[in-house]
Amino acid sequence: MITRTLATDGVAEVIVDHPPVNALPVAGWFELAEAVRAAGNDSQVRVVVLRAEGRGFNAGVDIKEIQADPGFGALVGANRGCFAAFAAVYECAVPVIAAVHGYCLGGGIGLVGNADVIVASDDATFGLPEVDRGALGAATHLSRLVPQHKARAMMYTSATATAAELHAFGSVLRVVPRAELRDTALAVAAQIAAKDPVVIRLAKEAFNGIDRWDVSRSYRYEQGFTFELNLLGVSDRLRESFGPDGKE
Repeated sequence: MITRTLATDGVAEVIVDHPPVNALPVAGWFELAEAVRAAGNDSQVRVVVLRAEGRGFNAGVDIKEIQADPGFGALVGANRGCFAAFAAVYECAVPVIAAVHGYCLGGGIGLVGNADVIVASDDATFGLPEVDRGALGAATHLSRLVPQHKARAMMYTSATATAAELHAFGSVLRVVPRAELRDTALAVAAQIAAKDPVVIRLAKEAFNGIDRWDVSRSYRYEQGFTFELNLLGVSDRLRESFGPDGKE
């Protein structure tokens, strides 16, 4: 599901491959968190490229897993797993480059919004369909990708934004044909890896230290509203009408 590689230049790749749509179960989110943290804690690693195989970058949580649980264990697990994965990207000791193709939805926004650099293929789309699923969350991270009013409109309508739009906003560094995505991400990573590793690690820490808000605290606050929707029964009602496979 999650693999990690390390090249001789200090560029690590963390690769998600969970067919059919890279919607991760609870264990997958924790596995991803561990892979990213392990990469950052490796003294040989200078930069991490986070990418995915398959049809899209990430389709959020495995809703089918949550639907199958008669209680709230899977929901709590998904909340905690997403929290751990998003925090691992943000707190990774080295810069994380997100290489995004296809769809980037729900939890994918949390990963990308907490990354240091984003490159995307020209077919990439970004969105939070949470209101259609009876959930809330990752507005924290969407607000790091698009302006405030755009973020609100996207959340309320479940609309998506293109890679070209995010490039215009300055949040996506480069937009390239899909066939060139990995090479582009590795080229940017090589530029960072060529710098003094002590300086880069301290630069990452410094940027996090001057951030305008605490992304972990604000995301945790958002998760409380998802739990309220589940307690009220709204989430079950909306999920039941979602689709036969129960996945985003």
